[in-house]
Amino acid sequence: MSFLQIAGYASLFGIKDLAGDIVERGAFANSLKQLPAMSVRMLYQHNGNRPIGEWVKIFEDEIGLWVDGLIYDASDDAMLAQSMVKSGQMDGLSIGFRTLDFTPVNGGRILKEIDLREVSLVAFPMLPRARLKTINQSIAA
Repeated sequence: MSFLQIAGYASLFGIKDLAGDIVERGAFANSLKQLPAMSVRMLYQHNGNRPIGEWVKIFEDEIGLWVDGLIYDASDDAMLAQSMVKSGQMDGLSIGFRTLDFTPVNGGRILKEIDLREVSLVAFPMLPRARLKTINQSIAA
């Protein structure tokens, strides 16, 4: 089985997304303590019926939420995702979450605590700067 390793920022702190939301540093901390990276789903375009791989590392740093994962070649969707990433046609990342604590601000929200459920590979992320930073092709025996 082959896989494509991908990594990048799925969320960036202090930057307003297209819905007017701003994620505060530390918003993911409690969720990440309770949920190992492999339990956070890797989906294609936020579709729960289209898993494409798994996240092997997720953490907050001073910039945002960093994710590192593997897109497998085990389904048509995963092979499509690999092809789209390799060709440069898809490099967006987007978080799926439940909001646990927020403050309303100027038509949006400052997100203080987030229950992270999934991180999707998407064509058009809600936070335009949430993008893949590294891509590595590998083959597993």
